[in-house]
Amino acid sequence: MNPHADPPVDSPADADAHSARPNSAPVAAPAAMGETDAAAGVVPRLEVAGLTVAFGGLTAVDGVSFDVRPGEVVALIGPNGAGKTTVFNGVCGLVRRRGEVRVDGASAPRRTAGLTARGVSRTLQGLGLFTGLTVRENVLLPVAGRRDADALVATQLRELDLDALADRPVAALSYPDRKRVALARALVTRPRLLLLDEPAGGLGADDIAALGEVVRGVAGGGCAVLLVEHHVDFVMGLADRIVVLDFGRVIARGTPDEVRTDPRVEEAYLGVKATA
Repeated sequence: MNPHADPPVDSPADADAHSARPNSAPVAAPAAMGETDAAAGVVPRLEVAGLTVAFGGLTAVDGVSFDVRPGEVVALIGPNGAGKTTVFNGVCGLVRRRGEVRVDGASAPRRTAGLTARGVSRTLQGLGLFTGLTVRENVLLPVAGRRDADALVATQLRELDLDALADRPVAALSYPDRKRVALARALVTRPRLLLLDEPAGGLGADDIAALGEVVRGVAGGGCAVLLVEHHVDFVMGLADRIVVLDFGRVIARGTPDEVRTDPRVEEAYLGVKATA
């Protein structure tokens, strides 16, 4: 997570009306993901239990629970304003939260630096790049001051095929190339937990396919990946498990096949009345 470019803390104005309900609304209580694994002694990389984020009298995230295991890709999906990015901000401590957030079994720090030290990294919807700096300088920022910084940056540029662009200012790059730089900056620290906020947004089919290969490779190396994404086809082909949010609450969860056929998901996305 880049401490130099975090987004501002959400305000009531930032909470889409679609993602907010009065505090007095009844709360659904779906079972948390990972209960079976906990019983088997498996410690998830990320555990979120009863996460709640409110802005004044409006509840943007309401009792959300899920987990992400090492080597797994879990996706948060839902209609616009469902509370997906607010969940990310709650996990990262960028908004005031209630509930439990644990990384590798221990309570998660509420500050960016503490999360980074625990192996957590995040991309941003708005990229958060410094356009006046070069590609190399942007990727260097999270590891600046480390003895192995140059080697880490060189390796990451090579892995994302950014070598030829290393000394170009970010302002001169295309949007897909900027997205790759943002991903390289998140990966340069070699995170154990990677949070991707709409990584496929604004990309064409070829770039989305390449992104999927990168994310699957990262997970294959043991990193846990949590992503928010609107490209449902991309998610269905990439995620191991999916959590569906609507109005800040979990309405469905499971494998891509299970979520694809859930009538509550169809209702949330299409306005089609769910049947029993």
